[in-house]
Amino acid sequence: MKLVMFGANGPTGRLATEQALAEGHSVTAVTRRPDAFPLSGAGLTVVGADILDPDAVDRAVAGHDAVLSTVGVPYTKEPVTVYSAGTANVVKAMQTHGIRRLVCVSSIGVNYEDAPGEAFIFRKVIVPVLLKMGRPLYEDAARMEDVVRGSGLDWTIIRPAGLFDATTTTDYIVSEPRHPGWFTSRKDLADALVREGVDDRNPGSVVEVITTQGVPSYFQVFMKEALHIGGSKK
Repeated sequence: MKLVMFGANGPTGRLATEQALAEGHSVTAVTRRPDAFPLSGAGLTVVGADILDPDAVDRAVAGHDAVLSTVGVPYTKEPVTVYSAGTANVVKAMQTHGIRRLVCVSSIGVNYEDAPGEAFIFRKVIVPVLLKMGRPLYEDAARMEDVVRGSGLDWTIIRPAGLFDATTTTDYIVSEPRHPGWFTSRKDLADALVREGVDDRNPGSVVEVITTQGVPSYFQVFMKEALHIGGSKK
């Protein structure tokens, strides 16, 4: 299968690209910094392009079977448009070239609801802080989801929970919102992204990916991912 990956040079994008290549698929990795892309090998094409550049997106998308996106930015107080504007460029290019399958990563922060069994301090202290810190991101991710829903494509939106690093793929949960759990390993998210795109799972659906094994503490995720103490984006 011929896949194009936007956000390929992010932590999850690299994992998903590596997995897709290992499964024998052809991958076009789209990144603004192609010289810094760490992967190589047969089946891989690295393209330097910005998702906010419609002409560059059009060239990158042409000739593929499916489009995967892990585009993300760190927490910021400034307005964010990369999710919605970039995905609008992707959708237009896919429509132009007759490509149907789109899988993109969003966040459970877009439309957060308390799940059964979550601790009081998590619901009343940690979640409000994270949602406030990430408001510009979540607002634009919500706009992105609207763009995807209105695209007329065969789309799937994946909402991970709090991201953390792991070395192996687990028996993670894919569920309609809102499933108990606030953690998603990037390894599990990458696997889910590839499976949705390649196996055509859950078309026309918003799903959450929740890791339940080997998860860190709330404090560890908060310090690393929210406060960027040794952390990184999608």
